[in-house]
Amino acid sequence: MRNSFDWTPYRRSTVGFDRLFDFLETGGSGAENYPPFDIEKVADDHFRITVAVAGFKSDEIDITAQQNMLTVSGRKAPVAEGEARQLLYSGIATRAFERRFQLADFVRVSEADLADGLLTIDLVREVPEAMKPHKIAIGGSAPAIEDKKAA
Repeated sequence: MRNSFDWTPYRRSTVGFDRLFDFLETGGSGAENYPPFDIEKVADDHFRITVAVAGFKSDEIDITAQQNMLTVSGRKAPVAEGEARQLLYSGIATRAFERRFQLADFVRVSEADLADGLLTIDLVREVPEAMKPHKIAIGGSAPAIEDKKAA
């Protein structure tokens, strides 16, 4: 059951309490915290998302980029007969998950890699030339526009 109270006005006036409000909005379930992830800025227009997916193989993870949304989901393959293990303690979470990341405009996924239980997704921001800021000269002579009909 979702909490229907809107915490937005309180979020605006407090800094550093994002996790508290996230906890309150999810009803304290903690379901939004699996799997854990990091987001890092590698360069000016290069970012990396690292998701901890211990126990998952590359064919059990699906990465989908659609418009401004990146979705990472994972589902363990069913255990085949004869492969069942007798666990005395199970501390590695291998439950199915889906993580969504809202991407900014002009951000695309450049590559993804899985190594040592960490899924790394590299993102690159490519702003089109027409959208980049341009310097405008003040008081300079404007280039003449030729009229093709007169020629």
